[in-house]
Amino acid sequence: MAKKGKKEVTNVIKLQAPGGQATPAPPIGPALGQHGVNIGQFVQQFNAHTGSLNGMLVTVVISVYADRSFTFEVKSPPAAVLLKDAAKVAKGSGVPHKEKVGTVTRRQISEIAERKLADLNCLALDSAERVIAGTARSMGIDVVD
Repeated sequence: MAKKGKKEVTNVIKLQAPGGQATPAPPIGPALGQHGVNIGQFVQQFNAHTGSLNGMLVTVVISVYADRSFTFEVKSPPAAVLLKDAAKVAKGSGVPHKEKVGTVTRRQISEIAERKLADLNCLALDSAERVIAGTARSMGIDVVD
């Protein structure tokens, strides 16, 4: 039996949404609606919390409790989104080892790694830089010094 005063998490939902510009339209509305969460309340709180991101795609982890209340945690934007922004390209390459679509510098890789360090499964900054550089290579973005 659950201890009194402690809420029980019934579901955990992971979504990607544009920061500060989320709407109840798919994918947010249907994902939250099937768990009985107040969609309007979530969208309002999420947009207030992520207003400074100006539409950049971010990952959000929503914990839904038994009484249909919720809490959410906003993660950093995906590495691919940050790399596309740094390289100023619309999308990655379809054949990354043959066609290169852009370049990023080691300094840009380092800045992205610092931003993503908390969400990556590595502890050191140099390891995070290697992870981000690998993502860049797999997108067809060259890393230059």
